[in-house]
Amino acid sequence: MLCSMTGFARVEDVCDQGNVSWEIRSVNHRYLEINFRLPEEVRRIEPQLRKFLQSKLARGKVDCTFRYQLADAQAAALELNEPLLDSLIKQINHVNEKLPQATPAEAVDLLSWPGVVRTTETDMNSFHATCIELFKTATEQLVDMRGTEGERLKNMLQERCEEIANLVKKVRIRYPQVLEAIKQKQQQRIDELNVEMDQQRFEQELVYASQKLDVAEELDRLDSHLVEMQTIFDRKNPIGRRLDFLMQEFNREANTLASKSADIETTQAAVDLKVLIEQMREQVQNIE
Repeated sequence: MLCSMTGFARVEDVCDQGNVSWEIRSVNHRYLEINFRLPEEVRRIEPQLRKFLQSKLARGKVDCTFRYQLADAQAAALELNEPLLDSLIKQINHVNEKLPQATPAEAVDLLSWPGVVRTTETDMNSFHATCIELFKTATEQLVDMRGTEGERLKNMLQERCEEIANLVKKVRIRYPQVLEAIKQKQQQRIDELNVEMDQQRFEQELVYASQKLDVAEELDRLDSHLVEMQTIFDRKNPIGRRLDFLMQEFNREANTLASKSADIETTQAAVDLKVLIEQMREQVQNIE
């Protein structure tokens, strides 16, 4: 399944501990880069969350943000770690003696210090389990959104492939006419000069010109790349890197076709090809 690297998911729930929510955003990236924004209370489950996300995604820059608000009953049950609080106040007073101009610490600053406010281990285990399950739900939503966006990208790429196939067909049909036009033009020049023509030399020059302008190989390669595109679309594993490489191959053939062009129509077809390939390349950057 073709998936985009761009997606967003937000889920929230109400549990015994209070209101909790997850936001996960992803954008395109060469590799899988995961960033978590977590309060200290849930920091220890980060490895488990990261491992789960890695099992679902292959590429992309992913930002995961967790927020929660304690229920009134849960907030009332909080306990102060008084030894830690006393030590913290002592150290703050010591710093203030050395730096009288320092801004005094407020109560809320002390309470937000890791470990100053404690909950029971049983409550935290239940809270962590809720966080993990909610994170899994958010991840599944993100995967679904990336899949939906990927399907849209696939349709766009297939449309561009059809346009490229039509251009290749047009150039292939046009090629014999181009060679005939060159032959007539050379013959016309000889007639205008009114000189005796060496037929063998004339035919050799035509063969040389046809070889120089022969684009059959480039057209065959373009057709081959189009077939490869469809094969890649059917793969189950991530295909972004493979498609990115194929775009380079497409562009190489289009450039060669343009350099060999001997008439306006073929040149225009080569330009149209490059435009279509660039449009595809831009979208391929978003594919996982």
